[in-house]
Amino acid sequence: MRAVVIKSFGGPEVLEVVETPLPEPGPGQVRVKVAAAALNPVDAAFRDGYIAPLTDGQLGLGWDFAGTVDAAGEGAGFTPGAAVVGLSYGPAATKSHADHVVVDASAVAPAPTTVDTVHAATLALNALTAAQALDLLALSPGDSLLITGAAGALGGFAVQLAHRAGITVTALAGPDDEQLVRSLGADTFVPRGATVAPAAADAVLDAAVMGEPALAYVRDGGAHVGVIPGASPAPVRSVRVETVEVSPDGARLAELVKLLDAGVLTTRVAGTYPLADVAKAHTRLAEGGVRGRLVLIP
Repeated sequence: MRAVVIKSFGGPEVLEVVETPLPEPGPGQVRVKVAAAALNPVDAAFRDGYIAPLTDGQLGLGWDFAGTVDAAGEGAGFTPGAAVVGLSYGPAATKSHADHVVVDASAVAPAPTTVDTVHAATLALNALTAAQALDLLALSPGDSLLITGAAGALGGFAVQLAHRAGITVTALAGPDDEQLVRSLGADTFVPRGATVAPAAADAVLDAAVMGEPALAYVRDGGAHVGVIPGASPAPVRSVRVETVEVSPDGARLAELVKLLDAGVLTTRVAGTYPLADVAKAHTRLAEGGVRGRLVLIP
């Protein structure tokens, strides 16, 4: 099969599409023939060398994906032919930017029925991260939450999930994103770089990785959740500071798929690229201003 790998760290020029043996699933695992796989900022961070060392001389890229199970290990619970979405978590020699990916069956869920595979491939990583971040914040209906980077993939899912939970959402995003974030359920909009600070919220989800400046938006004794392990600011004013690190969770992902099919969640695709053009996709991601996910099509 073909797989996107890196054998050294650097810019898009280090990306390679290589031929590699077709992996076999072990007990409790499935092999998925990938129909589409999203490109996320974490892939660029892997490529740049910020996340993990090279494994056996190379690292694969790709986290969330949509496709069809074509082989299953003992006890996997999925049969060949099943349409699924899933998460290829952590470092590995090959991941979901490939013709096939092997993952634990507990990391996949039945695919949504209301969107195509390209849109389905954008769900797992960002929606799971948003849901697990909200779990950490432990807010109640009527509480207030400010979300930085609210127009991004992670921030957008967080706005929708928080709104559904009865939380009052303030969205901080680019000046041109007000209509978008309000359509996702934001109650209040704050343009990035505004000179007047919003009222202090019960909690902040820092999807834009602002770091310490985001703490200014939290009331005394409130909560702050960051999205990059090891990069959270030091707590001040008795603010509880935590970091979400996404965990594969097929059962939770299945719930998010149902919300997508019910219209509670919406997926956004900014563009598609053949697997062979992965370097072009990374270059476009680095240019910024992408609203929605870029998706690779094997």
